[in-house]
Amino acid sequence: MGPISNFLEKNFKHFNAAALVDAAKAYKEHKKQNKKMMVTLAGAMSTAELGISFAEMIRAGQVDIISCTGANLEEDIMNLVAHNSYKRVPHYRDLSPQDEQELLDQGFNRVTDTCIPEEEAFRKLQRHLYNHWCEAKDKGERLFPHEFMYKILLSGELEQYYEIDPKNSWMLAAAEKNIPIVVPGWEDSTIGNIFASYCLNEELSPSLMKSGIEYMVWLAKWYKDNATDHGIGFFQIGGGIAGDFPICVVPMLSQDLEEDVACWSYFCQISDSTTSYGSYSGAVPNEKITWGKLEVETPKFVIESDASIVAPLIFAYILEQ
Repeated sequence: MGPISNFLEKNFKHFNAAALVDAAKAYKEHKKQNKKMMVTLAGAMSTAELGISFAEMIRAGQVDIISCTGANLEEDIMNLVAHNSYKRVPHYRDLSPQDEQELLDQGFNRVTDTCIPEEEAFRKLQRHLYNHWCEAKDKGERLFPHEFMYKILLSGELEQYYEIDPKNSWMLAAAEKNIPIVVPGWEDSTIGNIFASYCLNEELSPSLMKSGIEYMVWLAKWYKDNATDHGIGFFQIGGGIAGDFPICVVPMLSQDLEEDVACWSYFCQISDSTTSYGSYSGAVPNEKITWGKLEVETPKFVIESDASIVAPLIFAYILEQ
């Protein structure tokens, strides 16, 4: 155990801190039993540079499948190729509407304290992806959104732009290990909007991109092939569609198809969402028992805290840093 792990063991004894350590220990135990683990990414975790720790988890074989929003899919690569042009705004709470307009006029799109540069990030990726979309169109191919991203990463065509150490890109680590990814609601992302614009002017067709239903069908087959009678672990960072979409694959298989399938065999969610407002993202794990997603005996953890702080600490503990 390294210094971070020892610090957590010594100091994180109660409340959310204790839940953090308990969840990390159970994650390690889950993987020691040769069970697989899904990690889901919501929010702006890629812009928060989670790749620094998450890429290490992927390389260490601690992640078997990923579910993420389209924003997390693209923003990790944007950080890889345009990091030096990002603008940090530590006083973001003090910005006026006019300040926000000035950022837009300068070509920046703000995510909390970090501004993503339009030309250096979005448009740079757009130029390369457009070529791959056109190539797929000419060949009559249809691919998932993440498969196009893997293509541009593995081709080496983006290496000329790298502005961070590539070992800190979780998308590059995932591409190199060919980790399966599901991206529900991909069209709700900047690159998804850009793709839609090409469909509106009839340069491309929506059918070129495989859909969310096709992701669910693929995931159902993957789950059945990999869960055996042990189930798959579910480590959820944030809430929303990145977690809601994949966790439903189990009740779909067991209730809609009436197949015998194991429930998710580990569950942890890092979230600050509140149940009292009817938030599904804030629902306690036991509620998922009623939906046929988890069992009574499933190890369950909720850490009500900031994922940008909590997730790297859990990953460090799992990696015994």
